[in-house]
Amino acid sequence: MLSPGAGRGASYILEARGVRKVYGDHEVLKGVDLLVSPGEMVFLIGPSGSGKSTLLRCCNRLEEPSGGSILIGGVDLLSPRTDINTMRREIGMVFQAFNLYPHLTALGNVALALRKAVGKPRAEAERIALENLSRVGLADKARAYPAELSGGQQQRVAIARALALEPKIILMDEPTSALDPELVGSVLEVVRDLRQSGMTLVIASHEMRFAREAADRVLFLDQGQVVEEGDPESLFNDPKEERTRRFLRDVRR
Repeated sequence: MLSPGAGRGASYILEARGVRKVYGDHEVLKGVDLLVSPGEMVFLIGPSGSGKSTLLRCCNRLEEPSGGSILIGGVDLLSPRTDINTMRREIGMVFQAFNLYPHLTALGNVALALRKAVGKPRAEAERIALENLSRVGLADKARAYPAELSGGQQQRVAIARALALEPKIILMDEPTSALDPELVGSVLEVVRDLRQSGMTLVIASHEMRFAREAADRVLFLDQGQVVEEGDPESLFNDPKEERTRRFLRDVRR
């Protein structure tokens, strides 16, 4: 299923078509299309095991797709001529488990990729890192280690780390699922600010209320396929597919 009005002549940051992923005899993704325009915030919703996380991981080749095509900013991500390490600087990734280095401070975690992947001198890398920690409201925690931070603060450090490389798009895989309920709001506020600043975001999430309030477009996945997609008002208030209606009824209970 393609985005409304989608066509080959359109300009997309992310253009994934017919993406398949097979593990042995289990087909996790069954020909998924995901087209994302600059500045869009797209939410992927659906039950656990529907393929949301796998799709995101295919979109930066943390998982190798079994079929289909993926372009980032017009560059073929699956071409053997494409330098995947260079392209990953264009694709920020935020994981549900934070993935911070425990022996590095918040500043060190954010600066590391700038130093190792981009080759910035330490002073410049730390200056950029501090700017991005400020952007997520954590300048005062720059010298703190992950163990000294709440889960919400750790996730905001992870977002700052993704932002520091100035990516074209940020993919977020269940960014609030590992957080205590009272910590979720601080992360969602950062996500809302990023969207308002023009960042392109694709978010796999169970935060239905936030998706309804903030998304430009929502895709409902089930059993490795896009069952339905549309703007939040249409999809949440008047879903066309019975499977979508059942899912939304269940999550509202």
